[in-house]
Amino acid sequence: MARYLLSRNCMFRFTRGYMNSQRLRKCCGYSDFSSMNVMHDRQNQRFTITLDCDGAVSSAVLKYTIRYDQQVELMSTEVPQSHRGKGVAAQLAKAALDFVVEENLKARISCWYIRKYVDENPHLGYQAHIEDK
Repeated sequence: MARYLLSRNCMFRFTRGYMNSQRLRKCCGYSDFSSMNVMHDRQNQRFTITLDCDGAVSSAVLKYTIRYDQQVELMSTEVPQSHRGKGVAAQLAKAALDFVVEENLKARISCWYIRKYVDENPHLGYQAHIEDK
């Protein structure tokens, strides 16, 4: 269940999301996206962040597949142009890689951005779960 608090320019949304944490999210004109709510849809094999500003709703999505051998292929990230460069894709990548680690899976990376995120954040320990093509 989501609850909304409207301000003059933006909508704040309180939701239950990734890792069952309660988070506050402000999307319109906001530069700190570290507290965004990432939803994991296991059935459709995707991680999603809903971006809602002044009634214009859009989504950022990271798509993956799970192969028969329990290997995850992280295929793509898609972020609306208006939210690029603000850390949205990083939050999706982090959520997906945390999922790989928590489920003790191996991942193949097809998406250039996720590869860049892993390479730029070696301190997070994701490399041990990545298989090269």
